[in-house]
Amino acid sequence: MPTVPHTAPTLSSLLRLILLPALWSAASLPACAVPHVPSADSVVVERLPARATDPRMRELIELRAAWRRDPADADVAVRLAQAYFDQAAAEGDPRYIGHAQAAIGRWWDQPDPPLSVRVMRAILLQYGHRFAEAVADLDAAVVQQPGLGEAWAWLAGIHMVQADYTQARRACTALAPLAPPLIATGCVAYVDSVTGRAGPAAEALRTALRAGGGASAAQRQWALTRLAEIEEHRGAIAPAEAAYREALGLDRTDVYLLAAYADFLLDQNRAPEVLVLLKDRARADVLLLRLALAAKQAKDPAQAGWTADLAARFAAAQARGDTTHQKEEARFALGMQGQAERALALAQANYALQREVADARILLEAALAARQPAAAAPVLQWMAASGVEGVTLQALAARIKALR
Repeated sequence: MPTVPHTAPTLSSLLRLILLPALWSAASLPACAVPHVPSADSVVVERLPARATDPRMRELIELRAAWRRDPADADVAVRLAQAYFDQAAAEGDPRYIGHAQAAIGRWWDQPDPPLSVRVMRAILLQYGHRFAEAVADLDAAVVQQPGLGEAWAWLAGIHMVQADYTQARRACTALAPLAPPLIATGCVAYVDSVTGRAGPAAEALRTALRAGGGASAAQRQWALTRLAEIEEHRGAIAPAEAAYREALGLDRTDVYLLAAYADFLLDQNRAPEVLVLLKDRARADVLLLRLALAAKQAKDPAQAGWTADLAARFAAAQARGDTTHQKEEARFALGMQGQAERALALAQANYALQREVADARILLEAALAARQPAAAAPVLQWMAASGVEGVTLQALAARIKALR
């Protein structure tokens, strides 16, 4: 019997995924749909596209074999689900989320599943934007085991997505003694960056990165990406680019990082660099969107094909009743189709669930394009209450106020 690799979630991988949250489009997967479970081991569910030499894919294959032997083994099921989730993060392919849910499917509807299953279920629920259910699972988990760093990390991320900064800071405080110094610093910096302390947040992260403290490549990549975004929002373009490039130089596949840097380049009118950066990465919806936006900016003939592909993907999601991709679809409607009112409706629906900087920005942009300044009121209220210092947001808010 082959040795089954241990892929239990780590604080660094969890924070890399959830403290840079909600970017992936779920346009290829119904949120938390009933997973397909094959009727026999011989049934081919999917032919995975990774190379045979890919260690992560080898782990998946071995874990899947172990799960088939005993799908009632909660430890193996959770490790398989986590491996699928990590693969979704690396590849931007939401089909892996369906496979992850199938792995823990026998416990999905149980009110009191094993602790590790409860946390994994919360991770998958938040992916589908079922935040209240995810928080309920995570709150129950930390009551049962207060020293469970993974649960505190996800609580911090979900509360940040929903702009509940008091609860996010509480989760970061609970996480601090359980996490490596770089991660503990980054969690607090994440909250500080949108609550009027972006400068100190950036400096704290930079100091922690210099100290190192044996941080892994995954931890450094997460911290550098976070630093880059903070500096970008502050308008510090050169430091932001330096941090992005250092993160990319770690040579670890990360869809969020690629999309964030692509957005940075688009804002700097450097579309040809986006086309090079994301070449052959159109499989991930969020990266395909950036490719299409870059092609439009650069007047590249590939724009037509990419736009048609995106339109088909979003139409398929709408046909399924999938609403987990509204931020990206709003950007598509506004930036590629010129449909300001439709973009505004999508951005408003998205902002009702997610209230991060990117969510606020697309709502302001759509309200401006539709010439409906009143629609921007929730974002303006959030900006005033939080003290967020984003220069792009401030410029958009000034233009909104001028329309009144």
